[in-house]
This record gives sequence, C-alpha cells and structure tokens, in this order.
Amino acid sequence: MLTPTVVTDRIEWDRIVAALPGGHLLQSWDWGQLKGRHGWSAERLAWYDSHKQPAACVQILTRSVPLPGGLGRLCVRYSPRGPCLDWSDGDLSKQVLDTLQVRSVERGTVFVKVDPETPDSPQPEEPSPDLVSLPAESIQKILRASAWRPSSEQVQFRNTMVLDLRASEDQLLAGMKQKTRYNLRLAERRGVVVRPAGLEDLDRLYRMYAETSLRDGFVIRDRAYYNDAWGTFFNNGLAQPFLAEVEGESVAGLIVFRLGRRAWYLYGMSRELHRELMPAYLLQWEAIRWARREGCEVYDFWGAPDRLDPQDPLWGVYRFKEGFGSRLVSGVGAWDYTVRPRLYWFYTAVLPRVLGLMRLRGRAQTGHAVD
Repeated sequence: MLTPTVVTDRIEWDRIVAALPGGHLLQSWDWGQLKGRHGWSAERLAWYDSHKQPAACVQILTRSVPLPGGLGRLCVRYSPRGPCLDWSDGDLSKQVLDTLQVRSVERGTVFVKVDPETPDSPQPEEPSPDLVSLPAESIQKILRASAWRPSSEQVQFRNTMVLDLRASEDQLLAGMKQKTRYNLRLAERRGVVVRPAGLEDLDRLYRMYAETSLRDGFVIRDRAYYNDAWGTFFNNGLAQPFLAEVEGESVAGLIVFRLGRRAWYLYGMSRELHRELMPAYLLQWEAIRWARREGCEVYDFWGAPDRLDPQDPLWGVYRFKEGFGSRLVSGVGAWDYTVRPRLYWFYTAVLPRVLGLMRLRGRAQTGHAVD
C-alpha cells in the first residue's frame, strides 16, 4: 500500500508529471496556479514506490459553486487529464481512485470528475515490458469497476491527434499528405511570414481569438484570463506564441505549450483576411519545428471528433490535423464519482441551463472585443 504525499514544490511536481504515463500539461503546476487565480484551489498528491520514485500523481482542482437564488453553495472537484499513472497496475489504480473517492466524501463534495489521458508516446524501437500502455477501453473498465460513471459533461476533448517528432524535418515533410505540403509551400510563396510572438502581442492574439470564436460559434473567456494563461506559461518558458503576417499585418496565430517531451497546440486563431493564403499550415509547421528544437518527441494537436464521421462538426479540423501525418488517439473521456445522487442530478441537469444563459451573455461581451 502506497501512501499519498502532498507535493508543494513546483520543480518536483512538474518533474513527476512529465515522467509518468499520461503526464499532461493540464496537470502541471502552472495550470493549477492559473486556475487558482480564477476561482479554483489546487491540491497535488503523489505516490512514491519503495525506491522513492514517483508511481502516480494527481492534481485536483476544487471549486465552490453558488446556487441560484442564494440557496447556498456546491463543492465540486475536477482533475483535468488526471490522474497520471500506469493503469496496467491494478493495485495502484485502485489505491489512487480510492483516495479520490474518500477525500471527496470527507470534504462534502457533490462529485469529483476525472478525465485521464490515454498514455501514448512514440513506440520505442525495443519496447520495455515494464511500460504497458492500456487502451482507453481498458481504463474505462477500471473506472466503472470502482463505481465511477461516464460524465455528461466532457470538459476537454475526448480524442486527440498526435505526431511523432523523432523523425527529421525532411521525414516529417515526407509524411504529410500532398495537399498539406502544397498549402504549406503556397503560404511561403505568397508572402506569409511566421514569427515568434511575445507578451506585447497578446492583445493582438486575443482579438483574433475573439473573432475566431464568433465565426466558429464557440465561447471564450475574457481578455484578462488569456493574458494570464498565455503570459504565465510564456514567462516560464513553457509556451511560445506565433503570429502569421502578410505585409506586416497579422492574419493568424497560435500558442504551443510544452512539458517534458510533449508539446500541445492548445489555441489557434485567425481572421477572414488572407485565409486563401493558407497561413494556418505554415503556422503549424513552425510550431512543430519549435517543439522539436525544445526536445519534444510528441506534438499533440489537441482535439479530434468523437466519431470519425464526415458529418461531425470537427471533421474539417480532423482532416487538417491528419494532413500533417498525425494519428488519432482515442481518449478515456470524463468520469464522475458521487455519493450524493440528488445534488449530482441538480448540478448536471439543472445548473447547465443556467450556465447556458450565462454563456450567451459572455458571447455578447466577446463581440465587443472585435468591434
């Protein structure tokens, strides 16, 4: 039986997350600190083996949510892309899930949500028998056996697309679909220039992000949140924004993050101006090259359809990412645990309607950012 230990050191925590199977940026110290400045509190637990090496970890975010009409508050807990561990170790998996469940009950929580990453990395030339990556279905069976239930609220994308960066640049180019290579070269020939961006460019990036959200129909947060999120990781050397420009005018951008040997493309933005010049292709290529220079072995395109169906709203996004030679990784999805079924029903069935009205108001506020 391993005993969980509270970790309070940033360097130690990020080292643990980066080293474990399924370690993810959303489990990083800075992500917890960011959320701590925006209504959540973060707790970080690690399990060490007999050799004092990390065997598992989980960052848990806790939030007290006010009920409509001043009826009190509900406490909810969420571990984004956690916990991180080798799920093929049945005893360890049970210990970690038991700890989450017990702490949830002890602290009067309505429910605790997890959406662990499907451990995925480039396949080594000589696979080690000590490193066993379970598919998403196997992890789902473990969660179900421990009384967790599939959540109706999928906070993060369930599936994603990943690219193996251990190949040379020439090999990566050769692995792209012909149309992707053509569009990348077209952007270069037609005068698209991609440059690394800095803190002075964050407002420009946000304005384009706001325009993108209105055009594509998704809701975003206010400017202050993204200045905090993008600026924090940039200042700590864990993110790099890029801007695509045509004759000195910004037309598109993205922010790529990294932790350990993995990079994530989390945010992309564009204007209607000069979209025919294919700036998004050149942006991705420069982000991929940056990730390789930073020592990353995997580039995570962050997000893919739940079903590979041409009718899915994300089908075009999937085809774009697939064009770079990336492959689909099926995710575990979000799972909830509760011992308060009535409050859980209220939170999952009633509160989303209230939040939906709030999102409509937020969308109107976003519109002012691009006026």
